[in-house]
Amino acid sequence: MECSHFKECGSCTLYQESYPAQVAQKMGRLSGMLAPFYKGAITPYSSRSDHYRARAEYKVFHDGEGCRYAMRSLDKKRYVIIEECPMVAEPIEKRMWKLLESINADRELSFRLFGIEFLSTTTDEVLVTMLYHRKLEEEWTQRARSLEDSLRIKVIGRSRKQKIVLGDEFVTERLLVSGKPYLYRHYEQSFTQPNPHVNENMIGWAMLQASRYRQGDFCELYAGAGNFTIPLSTLFEKVIATEISKRSIKAAIENCELNGAKNITFVRMSSEEFTEALEGKRAFRRLENIELSDYDIGTVLVDPPRAGLDGGTRELIAKFNTIIYISCNPKTLVEDLKSLTKTHSVVDAALFDQFPYTAHMEAGVVLLKNR
Repeated sequence: MECSHFKECGSCTLYQESYPAQVAQKMGRLSGMLAPFYKGAITPYSSRSDHYRARAEYKVFHDGEGCRYAMRSLDKKRYVIIEECPMVAEPIEKRMWKLLESINADRELSFRLFGIEFLSTTTDEVLVTMLYHRKLEEEWTQRARSLEDSLRIKVIGRSRKQKIVLGDEFVTERLLVSGKPYLYRHYEQSFTQPNPHVNENMIGWAMLQASRYRQGDFCELYAGAGNFTIPLSTLFEKVIATEISKRSIKAAIENCELNGAKNITFVRMSSEEFTEALEGKRAFRRLENIELSDYDIGTVLVDPPRAGLDGGTRELIAKFNTIIYISCNPKTLVEDLKSLTKTHSVVDAALFDQFPYTAHMEAGVVLLKNR
């Protein structure tokens, strides 16, 4: 990828080396981090080198030329005006500049606009959220509807204590995993994987590991909207999954309907609460129609936040035979492995490069209980 804003824009912090060289460097770093626990091969899953990001957020600056997209600078001390952004997916790129032209031609759309967020899919859907420092009136709604029609986008307007949804507040993504299509509703301002191509590979890798090492029923913690849960459910008779976000649970249930998944029970609770429930330490009304004793959990997948697992969750998953751990922060993965490898051994690992041109990397490991 080439970009005229390299060295200035803070979105891409690695640009001196070619993309393959960046992946090689990350492989070396991850190999060194996992070395105390695993000596085998690590499978790299690279990204597309451009047009890979399905989400984007821009600050809107106002100057003599009108509204301009801006991003935080590399030194984090200022903003950089953006004239191009080759990292964003094609559905965003082909609309974002036409959108800016339309905004600059209409004072109602541009007045006190301070941010624009994009969410796209591989099927050319784009949801645009426009952020304002003022109350939005009916005139704004009418102008925004015109944007929807002319640019084939979905528009949401937000200001303080106000949210205007003109149509859907979600896009429907289609991912191809191991040759099979899966549909997902991605809601505005909810967590979604940012790189569809790498996400497909990440789910496929998890399915491969589950098919190799599965035992008993399947449990997923931090399930989100069912990104992993739904494809992996095809490998198991019964599945139980937990997620703390009410919006994500709603999307997960809708995604089950879209994909015809009928063997999954989603529970809205944190991993800490689920640990207490499984161990019989607390009774939860949210579980009053669910018999946890009906599940013979032998395989678990965790995809925790950057902070990693809490102590109780580490102790809980250490009871299961197969652990598939997807990590957005290998540093906390390493800390968790210090505990988990007392009872389990790492048998496979992968690198997922969701964020090219940055130092960030994600990883996956599979652990099997020691005999």
